[in-house]
Amino acid sequence: MQALGRILALTLLIFIDIFVSESSCVDKNQTTQNSLHLVTEVYTTVSVQMGTKAMLCCPSIPLTKVIYILWIIIVRCQPSCIIAYKVETKETDETNCSGRGITWASSPDLRPDLQLSAVALQHEGNYSCEIAAPDGNFHKAYNLQVLVPPEVIYFPVKNRTAVCEAMAGKPAAQISWTSDGDCVTKSESHSNGTVTVRSMCHWEQSNVSTVSCLISHLTGNRTLFIELSQGTTSTPTSLLTIIYVKMVLLGIILLIVGFAFFQKRNYTRT
Repeated sequence: MQALGRILALTLLIFIDIFVSESSCVDKNQTTQNSLHLVTEVYTTVSVQMGTKAMLCCPSIPLTKVIYILWIIIVRCQPSCIIAYKVETKETDETNCSGRGITWASSPDLRPDLQLSAVALQHEGNYSCEIAAPDGNFHKAYNLQVLVPPEVIYFPVKNRTAVCEAMAGKPAAQISWTSDGDCVTKSESHSNGTVTVRSMCHWEQSNVSTVSCLISHLTGNRTLFIELSQGTTSTPTSLLTIIYVKMVLLGIILLIVGFAFFQKRNYTRT
């Protein structure tokens, strides 16, 4: 009964936190985390790529000895989500969890683990499983970090300069170059926690014609090869096509005007 009472007390703390801190995203998370520390202080960091499936496990104990199972989920700028299961009556209760894509991995009396079918940025936060049993409480806590692969673009610009950019990655990507050049790298943080990294390099040596840009990220690395332009700005193929068509049309117009002029001149002489 002491274990069950402890879980019910923790649930009450979370409900108080939701009621008091609903208007403040930052204060709410901090207060709730302090409440959680009454039960657990050690979080296991789990990094999951966005869009993939994640499984979070409860402590491994025989379910025949379990009285109560409680999942507490704390994510940024959202009320705390609570999922509870009472073994004796097989009752499940959820609070503030609707529409978040978080479900039991199986029937809770068979497997009390949680499943996230498609991890998104809004799933990032703290997840804690508390199990009450006659011989005490068992808990396991996770800090879920969402990895976002950056979108990569690269291109040459005028005067032997190239740009490589890793857009909206989480965490920020690292950019390096070969051969070594005169480089400037800047980062821009976004409100959703992603970061865009842009690196521009210039090569003075005329013997360097092709360079490579290496983008390092926890979701995977990419190496891109760029041919340096020799003093002129690279022109997209579509723009070259437009210019070519315009020149052909201009030539046809000049040909027609010239033909009409000579026809008129011949007619005047006649």
